[in-house]
Amino acid sequence: MNGDATKDVKGSSMEPRNRAPRPQLRDLLQLPGLAAIGLYMLVLAVVNIFAVVGGQIRPFYLVFSAIFFAASFGLLLMMRWAWTLTLAAVVLLMGLFLWKFSTQHQLPFIVQGLLNMIFFLYLVRPEVRVKLR
Repeated sequence: MNGDATKDVKGSSMEPRNRAPRPQLRDLLQLPGLAAIGLYMLVLAVVNIFAVVGGQIRPFYLVFSAIFFAASFGLLLMMRWAWTLTLAAVVLLMGLFLWKFSTQHQLPFIVQGLLNMIFFLYLVRPEVRVKLR
């Protein structure tokens, strides 16, 4: 037999290379807005679930709750895909609330629309994008 069969398998090509280290709490503390936006997405998911249970909206909207949960926890883990998902959700919610304000002229809709705009502006900062993996 060949002497190569007794070599250690640690050097094999099957082992993943350059694995990114897990984000630490100090990385998340450098960007407190990410934690706030993650909690906001979590609150949106819970409110959506209560609206479905209360019969205010159709059960199909539970899909959005699942997306909000995934975005929330992924953002707290500082994942790039969660940033993209959260950015899309914030932009769509901003448009929805500003449209609702333009049609119904109720103050809570403009407040939520502007809050989502602030979250959007925070998420597109270069410092935030660089820190995500």
